[in-house]
Amino acid sequence: MTSRLKKQSIYKIILSLLLSITILGCHPRKHQKEKQLFRYNEAAGLVNLDPAFARDQSHTWVCNQLYDGLVQLNDSLKVLPAIAHSWEISPDGLDYTFHLRKDVLFHEDPVFENKTRNVTARDVAYSLKRLLDPETASPGEWVLSKVQRADGVPVINALDDSTLIIRLEQPFPPFLSILSMPYCSVIPKEAVDYYGKEFRVHPVGTGPFQMQNWVENIKLVLRRNPHYFEKSGDTSLPLLDGIAISFLIDKMTAFMEFAKGNFDFMSGIDPSYKDELLNKTGELKLKYRDRFSLLSQPFLNTEYLAILVDTSLASVRNSPLAIKKVRQAINYGFDRQKMLRYLRNNIGLAGTKGMVPNGMQAFNPKARYGYDFQPEKARQLLGEAGFSSGNPIPLITLVTTPDYLDIIKFVQSQLQEIGFTIAVEVSPPGSVREMKAQGKIPFFRASWIADYPDEENYLSLFYSKNFAPQGPNYTHFSLPEYDSVYQLAMSESNPNQRTAFYRQLDSLIMEEAPVAILYYDESVRVVQKNVVGITTNPMNMLNLKRVSKTRY
Repeated sequence: MTSRLKKQSIYKIILSLLLSITILGCHPRKHQKEKQLFRYNEAAGLVNLDPAFARDQSHTWVCNQLYDGLVQLNDSLKVLPAIAHSWEISPDGLDYTFHLRKDVLFHEDPVFENKTRNVTARDVAYSLKRLLDPETASPGEWVLSKVQRADGVPVINALDDSTLIIRLEQPFPPFLSILSMPYCSVIPKEAVDYYGKEFRVHPVGTGPFQMQNWVENIKLVLRRNPHYFEKSGDTSLPLLDGIAISFLIDKMTAFMEFAKGNFDFMSGIDPSYKDELLNKTGELKLKYRDRFSLLSQPFLNTEYLAILVDTSLASVRNSPLAIKKVRQAINYGFDRQKMLRYLRNNIGLAGTKGMVPNGMQAFNPKARYGYDFQPEKARQLLGEAGFSSGNPIPLITLVTTPDYLDIIKFVQSQLQEIGFTIAVEVSPPGSVREMKAQGKIPFFRASWIADYPDEENYLSLFYSKNFAPQGPNYTHFSLPEYDSVYQLAMSESNPNQRTAFYRQLDSLIMEEAPVAILYYDESVRVVQKNVVGITTNPMNMLNLKRVSKTRY
């Protein structure tokens, strides 16, 4: 006990010291009366600040503050210049030529003798090729899989200090959006060589903030980069002096700290406090409205039930789920509106259309495809599939992770009212990931969050060449007509025509019903009233370079 108390005291001293160093170490600016520190909690924790390993939200949020890529996305998901001020795409859609700014500097760091240097096209080429290097073992290697190789070497070449060319194997319209991902951030080779494996805790980039201190699982502190190249009018960015990130695992505890004013914002509404914070219509309760702001908009995340449809597998061949009318009955058999109202305080949009979520161009709220709650139609389809009270449908097992058990129990209850017998199996997330990759779960809850803002994210899940485990087609859906239209969409450069192809693909998915959409998610942020400039976006990105704080 004594040892534990000593450790806790040491941690508290370290945290106080870190915050002091951050505030005192920030570079002063004219007319600034007090230092501005933005504070938030990251329950998921952090293990690696190397952008080549920015595979989830907790890491991408921090990497967005530390690094830049060739391009970036605004809140409308439009591709904008970043390190590259302009670019051209060849008429055949294969060659991308980027022209770099000449005023972008890396962070001051010991690798540069506590100075800095300009970014060149060679740095960009190195960073992207490193992502593809098997020795890096980056989980983001796939984002550059469309890049052409010559004698095994990716065709990513610096023509001079400010010109870079990338050649693709075949046209791929989402490629510019992919380059906005943190995986594609620009880093200096000498920093990777200097720090080796410890680059994960000594990040060196070009972003609006740079590393100050990190006590893993306790506190991460970033400070303002005084050499950042972007401006807001005549004002240098970022506006904040620093960022302090805590790692409280318990989300209710984090909410209580936010309520005390110790954090500046929260992302998402956890079930542990949603009824304390929100009313049933999804609005802030009256007692919080003068203290917090609630920001929300569509989030590119589709929550759904996935159904394995590969009849070459014995587990599918003899299952009622192999029958299309049974899958359609599932889609008609539960009330999504009621589910959202009672279990999610109306956060999100009922999944009555296609796989493509609300917030994307191809999402069509007036589409004739999709499913709403029609229990009599569901019973009729079960009858047409050969099932009745005299010949009941066999038991079907639905697998979920613990976090979604309330939603799955709701679906179970409603489906059983129309004639299904559903058993719910709860498994840890890791087990579900492994089993669905191996095709061992016929029926499971899933979600798909967009990695980049193009509908191809979602529609590639049903392309027959993408069967899991090598690809993301976890349902083993295969339809020649679908594959043909998918290939047309991937070679189409006209955005309007590509959207038409995407909607055609979505209608085919809904007709065959390898999925039952639960809901399209919503990005929700709760922010202290004195925070200015924080926004929401459909990718739930966190960009803090234009954020500031005022006094209450």
